[in-house]
Amino acid sequence: MWRNIAKRAIPRAPRKCVHLDSQPLSRRYSFLGFSQDLIFPEIMKFGMFEPSSCSSSGFSEMGFRRIGEISSREDAVGRPSFGSLRNQMGFSGFCPKSYASVAEAVSSTDVEEDVSASDEIQELLGEMKKEEKRQANFKRREKLKMERGMEQGRYLRLRRRQVKIETEAWELAAKEYKELLMDMCEQKLAPNLPYMKSLFLGWFEPLRDAIVKEQELCRLGKNKAAYAPYFDQLPADMMSVITMHKLVGLLMTGGEHGSARVVQAACFIGDAIEQEVRIHNFLEKTKRKKVGKDKNVEGGGFDPVIHEQEKLRKKVTNLMKKQKLHAARQIVKGHDNSKPWGPEAKAKVGSRLIELLMQTAYIQPSVDNQLADTPPDIRPAFVHTFKTVMREAKKIGRRFGVIDCDPLVKKGLERTARHMVIPYVPMLVPPLKWTGYDKGAHLFLPSYVMRTHGARQQREAVKRAPRNQLEPVFEALNTLGNTKWRINKRVFDVVDRIWAGGGCLADLVDRNDVPLPEKPDTEDEAQLRKWKWKVKSVKKANSERHSQRCDIELKLAVARKMKDEDGFFYPHNLDFRGRAYPMHPYLNHLGSDLCRGMLEFAEGRPLGSSGLHWLKIHLANLFAGGVDKLSHEGRITFTENHLDDIFDSADRPLEGRRWWLNAEDPFQFLAACINLSEALRSSSPETTISHIPVHQDGSCNGLQHYAALGRDQLGAAAVNLVAGEKPADVYSGIAARVLDIMKRDAEKDPAIFPDALRARILINQVI
Repeated sequence: MWRNIAKRAIPRAPRKCVHLDSQPLSRRYSFLGFSQDLIFPEIMKFGMFEPSSCSSSGFSEMGFRRIGEISSREDAVGRPSFGSLRNQMGFSGFCPKSYASVAEAVSSTDVEEDVSASDEIQELLGEMKKEEKRQANFKRREKLKMERGMEQGRYLRLRRRQVKIETEAWELAAKEYKELLMDMCEQKLAPNLPYMKSLFLGWFEPLRDAIVKEQELCRLGKNKAAYAPYFDQLPADMMSVITMHKLVGLLMTGGEHGSARVVQAACFIGDAIEQEVRIHNFLEKTKRKKVGKDKNVEGGGFDPVIHEQEKLRKKVTNLMKKQKLHAARQIVKGHDNSKPWGPEAKAKVGSRLIELLMQTAYIQPSVDNQLADTPPDIRPAFVHTFKTVMREAKKIGRRFGVIDCDPLVKKGLERTARHMVIPYVPMLVPPLKWTGYDKGAHLFLPSYVMRTHGARQQREAVKRAPRNQLEPVFEALNTLGNTKWRINKRVFDVVDRIWAGGGCLADLVDRNDVPLPEKPDTEDEAQLRKWKWKVKSVKKANSERHSQRCDIELKLAVARKMKDEDGFFYPHNLDFRGRAYPMHPYLNHLGSDLCRGMLEFAEGRPLGSSGLHWLKIHLANLFAGGVDKLSHEGRITFTENHLDDIFDSADRPLEGRRWWLNAEDPFQFLAACINLSEALRSSSPETTISHIPVHQDGSCNGLQHYAALGRDQLGAAAVNLVAGEKPADVYSGIAARVLDIMKRDAEKDPAIFPDALRARILINQVI
């Protein structure tokens, strides 16, 4: 028995030593007696030890512990305190040197005394292990709290919101449509909804009913299509909402004006359906098995498989309630037998849903646009057509199918963004750390470390890569993802006012289309050709305006959603080249000047003397127009000479002189004007907190690499690879050399050198 106790008590590597107030002893003690002396078991008793003082390591949580109390010879040698044992043993161990004497001495003791001593030591060991576990949990919580950078309760609240955003976005949208339909039936009138919202509501019920019928055919085995096995894995109302929103979203963001390629749309919708199926698949499957279990209980039967599935379901539910999402995902992944759908299955599911939408979605012009004696003009909202694109330098064209929407739908597309469901919005909590190809970033939404776009070879190559090779990449992505951002509300308010007023200011597109030219009242072929060319140009311009308006609406929709948050995070992944990009596609810090101006760091820093200096340089760089090519002193002088304009721009951006609109990057420039105004008006400019992100870019990165590889001094100077008094412009340098060559060619005799005439003609254009 004592041998077993000794084995359990032999110290391993001590995890933590606790310091208590005590006087050091002149002799070494083991826990059960003196290391070199005999033990007196007949007078050894176990009692309670109460430490006089505890260290700051949290040892006070231990309370009382049973410690061996030596009741003989303590007057001569001194009674060891628990703190004095700290130098001789770890937190959970004893001095192994004494156990030989213990084994020898205990052979003459009473059996009952041995048993009681064994129980006491076992209890002590158990208490010490519990304390170690408590300390480890405490450290882990403290570490997590420091990593999150926020109070734990607040983090958990934000995490619950994030889980709800990721897992319930489509479900809540479907629920909203069903409630609106109920209101219409009860009140016998259409609710006061925005134009596109009312269209969605009108399409929702017919599409849902069509999907229900299709699912019923799949369940009965009457539908033998390739998509049948995948069509019944999600409720019909959620499938209808996903189909409508994804197709309209593609029509908004696609390159074509109000049209999208069929294959692209089908894969887009099919992929969204599979993602939603995977989020809910495990819980839905176990819920169905729970119904079978209840029936078995009523009949007196017991199915161990159903019993095990019910235990798993409860376990996953409890883990989700406790916010232990990683453990829940691992259980779901381990018991999810469904295989990935594959591109073909996704395309077929998506194409069938598009087909059902085209069969059920109709649109009707307003009564004011129809004659009183004509039947109502009800027509399909979406039609399938074919388009042929000619390849450059070839006479062969490529024909592919596209989905076009009705002109009435096109008019409403630009106002649709605020009603769209966007699951991949910026995260309210730091993203999960990347640990594998599909492990990291979002809590529940599918996330992949590389954008492979269906390329199986790339996906497999990433999965085969050694972990130590990917670790630096994961760390870099985690660092980018843990950067906290927020909306610059002052810049956002200016953008919102400009957009509400019709746009066409500060590089924002005009919200109105260019009117089409009227057809000339003539039969002259030349004039008709000229008119057709103008019509084609206007349609192209309107198509570009449409895409830009949709893009701005989506950016502003995300900004409105996030503007009241204290901060948010952008999970990042890689493209095929290894470049890191935010997974959220619309409003991010790598976007246009509009995006960069509306975003700022959530955690600011004091400017300091050097920061104020560089903020002035940064403002001049954003103004550009040649100012960014001046020396540092020249750029600072430019900023200081325009302080009145800077203050006016910050105080009255739209009512004042609007000097900030002259900048090359107006919204970033406006944000810098606001920050510099706050600093200069402060009693202590150096202590002003700045949230401004300074974007940096290399000067022709490719040429920089070539110059470095070739040790090219001249090329390095042209692309700012070496220090200089002011920034170099490689394009200006090349233009100057070309102009010098053309001047020499122009002076040559045209009879001998034919390019002389051409040089004389072009020289003025280069100048």
